[in-house]
Amino acid sequence: MLSIATARALHEAGLPWTPARGDSFVVAGRDMDDEVFVLSDMTVEVHEFPGGPVIGFNGTTEWALDSVEKSETLWVPAEHQLRELLGEAFAGLAPTGDGYRVTLRVAGVTTGFNGPEPAEAYAAALLHLLRS
Repeated sequence: MLSIATARALHEAGLPWTPARGDSFVVAGRDMDDEVFVLSDMTVEVHEFPGGPVIGFNGTTEWALDSVEKSETLWVPAEHQLRELLGEAFAGLAPTGDGYRVTLRVAGVTTGFNGPEPAEAYAAALLHLLRS
């Protein structure tokens, strides 16, 4: 799973998020970064309101959090989502012995990005694309 620090770096680099079923997120800035939530059709879902999307926590009687604005959350993209976001620039993923290396090919130039796990390597490559 992607680290919260890397997810925050992706957010700060401008990675957009449209919440969808199956997405993982944390409630940022409330000392809850260790609690990862997943959007589903029942317990945690997105409600569209005129003021913007709100993430609702349904059936959480033991917890005093009914909903939270999307702006108060931090998306933690999954490995497959990161790979998909790389699009046609993605050229490969390979083990390095102590982690993984993602290779991008952009305008005929090949560049590699390392990480201890595939998700972190994908995120490093995506950060490069977002900042370019």
